[in-house]
Amino acid sequence: MKNKTFLGLGLAAIALSIGVGVYGILGTSGNTSGEYAQNSDTDIAAPNCPASMARGKELDPLATGDIAAFRALDEPLDLTEIKFVDDQGNPKTLADWKGKTVLFNLWATWCPPCREEMPYFETLQTTKGGDTFQVVPVSIDLGDAAKPKAFYAQTGLKEIPFLHDNTMNAFHDLKKKAVALGMPTTLLVDTNGCGLGVLNGPAKWDGPDAIKLIDAAIALPKLG
Repeated sequence: MKNKTFLGLGLAAIALSIGVGVYGILGTSGNTSGEYAQNSDTDIAAPNCPASMARGKELDPLATGDIAAFRALDEPLDLTEIKFVDDQGNPKTLADWKGKTVLFNLWATWCPPCREEMPYFETLQTTKGGDTFQVVPVSIDLGDAAKPKAFYAQTGLKEIPFLHDNTMNAFHDLKKKAVALGMPTTLLVDTNGCGLGVLNGPAKWDGPDAIKLIDAAIALPKLG
């Protein structure tokens, strides 16, 4: 019995260390939970998105392999009014990509797994981006855009747009709904700007498992 107890504790410790290693939780390594703005006026409750939530559940069987952590949302979310700015400081929202299936990612330079997966988004946008699909990554680094812009330049990111939310309200709005649990957080969004599902943590977004999921989302019939 004692050996089994020690074995269980050992496995738990290994699981914990793996989780900490691959998933950036807001803490002393970057923006702390007390530093981000909590005065957002964005309402992402979605009385017009129940059908999208149901369709998200149709995608659940495709959550395998590299994207096994993907899950359909538990409640409908209208993400069209999530706010950020582009590389020129111009206001943007997810409504700007209405009509396309969107992969919406929240990342930060202080989050190692976020940095690791950004080239995957670049490849994905190069491969799948166009009239029907768009990767929309938003940096939530506090302060000005210098640091995340430098990361784009150093990493050679050119196909994915540079977008920034230095208030962290985008993260906070999703955290209030228990959708964003840490960093990175990535949501699949339908052509109406309604959430289909979320993956908390990093994933290989240019791999065959992710491509299969995204193709299935693009193929969903448009609503309304």
